Amino acid sequence: MAARNTTAGAEACPTTDTRTTADTHPATDTRPTADTHPTADPRPTTAPSPDHPPPAGRRDAEATKGAIIRAARYLLARHAHGDITLKAVADRAGVSAPLILKYFGNKDALFSQVMSFEADVETLLDAPVADLGRHMVRHLLTGQAERGADPILRIVFAPLHGEQGDILRANFRTQVAERLSERLSGRDAGLRAELAVGMLLGLGVMYGIARGPHLRATEIAEVTDRYAPLVQSFLTPR
Repeated sequence: MAARNTTAGAEACPTTDTRTTADTHPATDTRPTADTHPTADPRPTTAPSPDHPPPAGRRDAEATKGAIIRAARYLLARHAHGDITLKAVADRAGVSAPLILKYFGNKDALFSQVMSFEADVETLLDAPVADLGRHMVRHLLTGQAERGADPILRIVFAPLHGEQGDILRANFRTQVAERLSERLSGRDAGLRAELAVGMLLGLGVMYGIARGPHLRATEIAEVTDRYAPLVQSFLTPR
């Protein structure tokens, strides 16, 4: 099934209106490392496989793009979109601002990827429906524990971003909630999908944002055993 990336206006679906204000300097905590300038290998290659891995230059380029996107996500969770400069993203990623322009073209193009949930939902929903509640809960908690963040929780910060927040909300509805509902059978699939996602977000907020001490002190396996059946109850048709 082809994944969809929608954009919307205020509680509708905007297209690609990613207007920004003039760059200003956001709050700090943008720890820079030395600039790197990897370049893509210009030689034609076959599709990557265990027998034909991508060339080193291409691997470096993909790693750099990933670092830039992670840096932009980090800042987007802490600052309004219009206050985030390319320099802040570059400093956080440990690269130069011109390198961001080389890979993404401009700030709007970078943040159009940051505001998409397409890649994240692939792993979030990567389980049979019968075990999906457990998989979703474990995936979210493990991401929080190991990486200190979960990309799905970006939706919590949508109110920070004005028109960009509308895009984030529209993408979340179509790429996460509707994508989940399409996998469900039985009555009220859309409602059940939204309830399940809502329960997952609530757990993520308490674990990763409110940082509940009792929750964080409990083993992930135990939390999963307790919470997953509640999420699964919305996924399994009655």
